[in-house]
Amino acid sequence: MILDHFQIDDVEWFLGLAAAENWVAEAWEFEFLFSAFPEGCLTLRNEAGNPVGFVTSIRHDRSGWIGNLIVDRLHRGKGLGEALFVNALNALHAAGTETVWLTASKMGRPLYEKYGFTSIDTIIRWTGRGRCELKKYSESCEAVFDHNTDRIGWGDCRELLLKHIARRGSVLTSGSASAVIQPCKSFMQIGPIAAINPGDASDVMDMALAESPLNSKIYIDAPDSNQSAKRLLCEKDFVSNGENELMFSGVRPAYRPEYIYGLATLGSCG
Repeated sequence: MILDHFQIDDVEWFLGLAAAENWVAEAWEFEFLFSAFPEGCLTLRNEAGNPVGFVTSIRHDRSGWIGNLIVDRLHRGKGLGEALFVNALNALHAAGTETVWLTASKMGRPLYEKYGFTSIDTIIRWTGRGRCELKKYSESCEAVFDHNTDRIGWGDCRELLLKHIARRGSVLTSGSASAVIQPCKSFMQIGPIAAINPGDASDVMDMALAESPLNSKIYIDAPDSNQSAKRLLCEKDFVSNGENELMFSGVRPAYRPEYIYGLATLGSCG
């Protein structure tokens, strides 16, 4: 196997593997990751040059995130996933990150624990439906997303990621709360969502649901330890639909999940 950089021409290979695992992924994300932190986006190729496994990572300010770790089912059990993971982790360390984040399935958790990762929370995937009330609240302007509240929640500046998502989605604000509605294939994602006041979070959630197509499927990934988020999502008729462990290694982050109502991406960047 040959370790190589994840290239734009490899994205369709990745999406095929992801679809087989029922992952939610779109091509736009990789264009951003390749430009933001190309040294941490890697693939393993067979002798024919075809990709058989992938991993991506991104560096923020003091922290980083590893995601999209996947290996073709025909090549599992050979240590390829571990090799990809270690190389991405080394790239983040070489770039000076103090803390590395990831979300782990039950199957993947032992590998991450082997390299010093510790669970800090559980991320719950919630699904709901759009209301399409024909009201327009959003602004396509990244400047209105409250980067500071997100910084308080994650203990780091993630402005590059937030600006990119705000440009491709629509931004909603109410008081202390900011949210982005993102199109994802035939469904929508609401996230990131950051708020200091639960009432403000409820308001931006109502706005997002009102702007989403009627009965369209909506995904939100939210920290389980944010009790206000759990109550709010239940009130809005969302149902939990899976979970992963939120893990970190390195310097313990100043993590404040009570300010995080929705992650920016579905598993890959936080």
